[in-house]
Amino acid sequence: MSEDAPANQDSSDKQENSTWEFIKVILQALFLALIVRTLVFQPFSIPSGSMMPNLLVGDYLFVSKFSYGYSRYSIDSRLDMNFKGRIWEGAPKRGDVAVFKFPPNPKIDYIKRIIGLPGDRIQMINSVLYINGVAVKREVKGKFQDKRTFKTVPVFLETLPNGVSYKTLDLGYSQGDDTEIFEVPPEHYFMMGDNRDNSLDSRFDVGFVPVENFVGRAKFVFFSVRDGAHPLAFWNWVNTIRTERFFTGL
Repeated sequence: MSEDAPANQDSSDKQENSTWEFIKVILQALFLALIVRTLVFQPFSIPSGSMMPNLLVGDYLFVSKFSYGYSRYSIDSRLDMNFKGRIWEGAPKRGDVAVFKFPPNPKIDYIKRIIGLPGDRIQMINSVLYINGVAVKREVKGKFQDKRTFKTVPVFLETLPNGVSYKTLDLGYSQGDDTEIFEVPPEHYFMMGDNRDNSLDSRFDVGFVPVENFVGRAKFVFFSVRDGAHPLAFWNWVNTIRTERFFTGL
C-alpha cells in the first residue's frame, strides 16, 4: 500500500496545479476585460428614441474611450477618480456621436451628436439649424416610420460645415424648433439629438457639456434587438434580433 502513496500524491499535485492554472486564466481574462472596458472600448445600450433614425431603441454599441483621452468621468465611475481636465486629450469633433455624463447629474449617461464647438453660436429657426448665423444644409431624404407609434415622418439629410452628414427626423413643430442664440463657452460643447422634436439636449436641461464630461465617441452598433426585447432571450432571437443593424458605423 505504501508504494502507491507517491503516485497518489503526484496525481493530487497535478490536479491542484491544473485547478490553479484554470483560476489564473479566468483571473487574467477578467483583468484584461476590465482594462479594455476602462481604457479602450465600453458597451452601451440605447434606451430611448432621441437619436433616431441613426440609433434605435435596443441597439448595443461600442464607445471608444481613447478617442477624446481620459477624464475622471470616462475612466470608470466606480474608481472615484478625482482629477480635473483630460489626459492624452483628443478634441471632440463636430458631428461625432458621443456619450457623456449629464452635467446636472454625472451618474447618468447621455448620448447625442456634437453640434456646437467652443465659441460657436447655435440657434434653431423654424426647424432649421444655424451655426454662427449660417443655415446648415438640409435636404429631404425619404420618410421614416416609428414602429411604436406607426407615425410616418420626413427624414432630412443634414450636412455640417465640416462635411459630416447624417439623417434627422422632423416630427412637426415643437418647442425646440425656435430657440434663442446659444453661445458655447470655452471648453464646452453643444449637443443635440438627431430626433430633433423628441430629444432633451443642450437646448433644454442638458445645457452646455464640459469637455471633461465626455466618456467617449460612439463607433458602431455590434448587436440589436427590437424595442422591448431582452437581449439575452436567445430563444426569441428569430423574431427580435435585427441582424441588419450589426456593425452599423456611426
